[in-house]
Amino acid sequence: MLAKSIESVMILHMRPKNTIALFITAIIWGTAFVAQRQGMDYIGPLTFNAVRTLLAFICLVIFVFLRNKLIKRDKKETIALMSNRKYLYSGGIACGVLLFTASTLQQTGIVYTTAGKAGFITSFYIVLVPVAGVFLKKKTGILVWIAVLLAFVGLYLLCITEKFTIQKGDFLILICSVAFMFHILTIDYCAPKVDEIMMSTIQFGTSTVLSFAAMFLFEESTIAGVWSAIWPIIFVGIFSGGVGYTLQMVGQKNANPTISSLIMSLEACFAVLAGWLILHENLSGRELLGCVLMSVAIILAQLKLKTRKTITTTIDRSSIG
Repeated sequence: MLAKSIESVMILHMRPKNTIALFITAIIWGTAFVAQRQGMDYIGPLTFNAVRTLLAFICLVIFVFLRNKLIKRDKKETIALMSNRKYLYSGGIACGVLLFTASTLQQTGIVYTTAGKAGFITSFYIVLVPVAGVFLKKKTGILVWIAVLLAFVGLYLLCITEKFTIQKGDFLILICSVAFMFHILTIDYCAPKVDEIMMSTIQFGTSTVLSFAAMFLFEESTIAGVWSAIWPIIFVGIFSGGVGYTLQMVGQKNANPTISSLIMSLEACFAVLAGWLILHENLSGRELLGCVLMSVAIILAQLKLKTRKTITTTIDRSSIG
């Protein structure tokens, strides 16, 4: 009993460095929606994704190289990681395909909507993940169902017009959040068995290949166009992708996943704030109410501490933006 009590107390607390790392991650990911929006003034969404995922992939390759040089692993740990290669490669490739799908939908959708709305609609995946647990025979509490109801009302206010139609951009980003849900569930299954940074590197490599293939097939890209969008690409590719993912992994290591996901859900709020400050975007009273309801839903979906029968998914915001 004493051991369980001590464990419960430890789970409820996070070290300051974890909190700071995750808070900075939320700021970077929230403001990245603005950079994504600005990049669309110069190049197409497929081109933007191809270059930014390439930058993120290069950052992770460099990080893995330096880490392997500076940190020597224990032999048992190395053997354990090597024995799970099938999960490393299959999981990394599957995550890469899902990341490509989600980021393509998101980047295309953001052309037709605001950065703030895109941030909140993307965050719907946080509610979808525990709901998906029902189909995986995982326990889902009453708070999650309340969160789902609030999220649907919030999405209705954000996306559905008075003529009862949904805008193209909002619909694409809503589908994008579903793709992120599958992405997170895949990570939840594979990441505990492998080196998570190596798996992330493989997923970005896969996404880069698919993004460049799609770019050459469906868009006419120019060096001049890419150069004109270079600062948004650098921010989203290096900071949101490379730095953001590294900070997320530092912040979530040995931390309570519930509190971690709550901190990272602030991303949506920072997206609205950045859109207002930088792009001078304004939301109507109806849309602001939708944002508030979505925020409450996101918090409720993560409030209850997970038990062994509950999904223990590490919320991984893999949109790189």
